[in-house]
Amino acid sequence: MQPSTFKLYTFAFPYYLCLMDVFGKALTDFYKNGEADILWLHNSYDEPEEMPVDFFYRDDEEMPVLELQALQMCTGKVLDIGAGVGSHALLLQAFNIDVTAIDISEAAVQIMRNRGVKKAFVQDIFSYTEKFDTILMLMNGIGLTGTLPGFKEFLIKLKSLVNIEGQVLFDTSDIAYLYEDMPKPQNQYYGEVSYQYEYKGEKGNWFNWLYIDRKTIKLIAEETGWQSEIVFDDEEDQYLVRLTLIAS
Repeated sequence: MQPSTFKLYTFAFPYYLCLMDVFGKALTDFYKNGEADILWLHNSYDEPEEMPVDFFYRDDEEMPVLELQALQMCTGKVLDIGAGVGSHALLLQAFNIDVTAIDISEAAVQIMRNRGVKKAFVQDIFSYTEKFDTILMLMNGIGLTGTLPGFKEFLIKLKSLVNIEGQVLFDTSDIAYLYEDMPKPQNQYYGEVSYQYEYKGEKGNWFNWLYIDRKTIKLIAEETGWQSEIVFDDEEDQYLVRLTLIAS
């Protein structure tokens, strides 16, 4: 099978990687030199593909409408989870939005700080306690939850981080199209996949990643006390989701 996966893997930002991660090295090379060697993305469903490192350094003119829509919806204190090299945080700062950007890649956080992100921290979301008005997770950042049980646990955790009238914004994809010519997995949800980065001959750890269809988002959101809404659809299987707390 040779599916069209560019729209899939460009939204597979690795939020949890090993220390001094392979992906971080590629980001650092590009930041320092304006270019990087080929970054390969191995996956659990097809052949490895080349991933463009410059994609993570794009500005607002290069961002898809979906991401710009999400940024325009950000209000109050914002937490950008899995912020990478800070492209979204920098835009929010430019509009005087109070944004905190976190990632567990030390290399990515150092680049964010060098690029001018004022509040950039090496931080695991599960150890966070501060409350925010908007929690932002772009480039399929919700994928970090890895599995449907992980997604459910994550939504429960987010309830402690969002103010009563706050919101969670994330984008994801329905990857059913990958299985048009073959049966879906029988032992797991079809949106649960795995990735591994390779850079300059060095391979990182395999990590789980999640893509969620609309119906499943709605069901799990309601189970965990959230109301879900699709606020933007690019008509190419990618959509922006807004979660708000259900009044108790």
